[in-house]
Order: sequence, then structure tokens, then C-alpha cells
Amino acid sequence: MALEKQQEGIVLEVFDGLAKVKASRHSDCENCGSCPGNKAIVVEALNPVGAQQGQRVAFEIKEVNMLKAAFIVYILPLIAAAAGVFAGTYLAVAQQAADSLMYQIAGGVAAFGLSMLYIKYFDRSARTNDNMRPVITRILS
Repeated sequence: MALEKQQEGIVLEVFDGLAKVKASRHSDCENCGSCPGNKAIVVEALNPVGAQQGQRVAFEIKEVNMLKAAFIVYILPLIAAAAGVFAGTYLAVAQQAADSLMYQIAGGVAAFGLSMLYIKYFDRSARTNDNMRPVITRILS
């Protein structure tokens, strides 16, 4: 069973089976600080309970999805850059280049750039994937 984070918030807008929910930041957000502002965030959540604008709701975010997204955004580019440097070193040795530093830099930059393209793709697919979205579980008031 997947671990889930429970949050509470107020529905700002309802549309197409989704709801924009304004929620106070939890401790994970305070530690990260990458979201704009420091008091609240707005998330688009699936609305299977039929919450309406102005209602206070509880919603869940699967922790597995948060960990996956954090890995892809923060760790993958570092791994890709390191792999690119190693690939550049290998290419420089294979071509018997006198200056392997330029190959290492080019490999690192190219691999980092490819990881940025993948992050952009992942972000687009996550926005349309209902399994990655928060889900409103109940109406509180």
C-alpha cells in the first residue's frame, strides 16, 4: 500500500472533475522552499467527492509520486552530468585526443541538457496523468 500525505485546504475553483485547492504548506514544503511564497500553495486535485467552491476539504498526495518527482528533478540531472563527463572521457581516450577536458565538459553539458528535456517531458505527462494528481478524499465543511 502506498504512503500518502494528507493535507487540508479550501476549494478556490471547480472545473472538469478537478478542483483548485489552496492549502497551507506542510513541513516538507517548508524544508524544500522551491515553491513561490511561504504560506500557501495551490494544487489541482481530482474531485471525486464533488466539492464546491469555498468548501474546506482534505486531499491526499501519494508519497511515492513526490519521491519520484523529487528524484527526477533534483538527482537525475546530477547523475546525467556525471555520466556525460565519463562518456566524454571515454570518447577522448577512444579518439586519442590531447585535451580530454573539452570532451568531458561537452559530454557533461549534453547529458545535463538531455536530462532537462526529460524533466520537461515528465512535467507535461505528470500534469495529464491522474495517478500523479492529488485526490480530494472528503469534504470537511
